[in-house]
Amino acid sequence: MTHGSRDALRSLALQHLSPGDAEKWVGLLHPGARLEVAAGSDDVAGRLGGLPTLPAASEWPLWEGHGPLSFVASIDCASLPLAAVDIDLPDAGTLLFFYFDGQLDDGEALVLAEDRESWAGARVLYVAAEEEVVERGTPAGVESYPVVPLTARLGMTAAEPWHPQIRDVFAAGAPLGNRYDHPVCSQEFLDALWGFDGEVGHQIGGHAHSVQNPVEIEIAEAVLDGKVSWDDPRLSDEAGGWVLLAQFDSEDAAGMMWGDAGALYWLIRPEDLAERRFERAMFTWQCG
Repeated sequence: MTHGSRDALRSLALQHLSPGDAEKWVGLLHPGARLEVAAGSDDVAGRLGGLPTLPAASEWPLWEGHGPLSFVASIDCASLPLAAVDIDLPDAGTLLFFYFDGQLDDGEALVLAEDRESWAGARVLYVAAEEEVVERGTPAGVESYPVVPLTARLGMTAAEPWHPQIRDVFAAGAPLGNRYDHPVCSQEFLDALWGFDGEVGHQIGGHAHSVQNPVEIEIAEAVLDGKVSWDDPRLSDEAGGWVLLAQFDSEDAAGMMWGDAGALYWLIRPEDLAERRFERAMFTWQCG
C-alpha cells in the first residue's frame, strides 16, 4: 500500500508505533521496482503500450471465443535493479503483458480471478534475449495504446496491515483481511501511510498496492475454487504462496483506464518464477 525509502518509512512508523513494533514493521518491508514515466535522460526499463516484439513463431495471445488480447506493457529485465528486488527475475529478456480489455465487445466479457473460464484473458509471455523476434501489428479490432516509456526506481514497499504476512506478526489468528486491535491498524497510522504514498502506480516485485483487499487473498480464493472460508487456515497459507510479479495502474498518458481508475495485477508462485513458468502467473484486477 506504500512505497518509499526504508529510512522515510521507519521515521513514519516511529511516529505512530512503539520502537519495537516499528522495527518489526520495517522488517516486513519488501524492495520493489517502481516504474515511473521516463523523462529526459532517464534510463528506460520498459514501456506501456505500443506494439510488442514477439518470437517469429509465436501467435498473438488469444482468448478463445472472445478474441485477441490487448498489449499492455513490456519490461526489459536487464534494465531492472534485479539484485535489489525481492523476486527471482531473469537477468535478461523481456516480459510482455497482455489483457482482454473489452475493446472487442464493449466490456461485456470480464477477466476475473474467480472465473477459470476467463483466465485465458490475461497473459504473461517471456521472450529470452537470444530469441529472434519481430514487431507485430495489432489484430483487427484492437487498437494499440500510446507508447509511454518507463524508468525503474528502487524503493521499499509496505503491505496493508491485514495482509496475511503482516497480520501473522502482529495478530496471528486474527480474521483474514480485516483490521484488528493493534496500533498498525489504527486510523492514524493508516492515514499517515496513505498520505505518504497513496498512489497505486506501476511496479515490479515488492508488496502489491491493492486497491481493495490484498490481491494475494483474491488469488488464493480463485486457486481454491472459493471452497474455503476466510477463517480456514488453508486460505491464508495459499495467499502466502504468491508474490507480485507486476502491477499496472490506470495511466492517462497511455490512455489506460482499468475499470474505475483501477489496476491490473499479475502474481506468481516463487517456484514457478524460478523455473520461468510465466504461463502459471495468475491475474486479477481491482478498482475503487
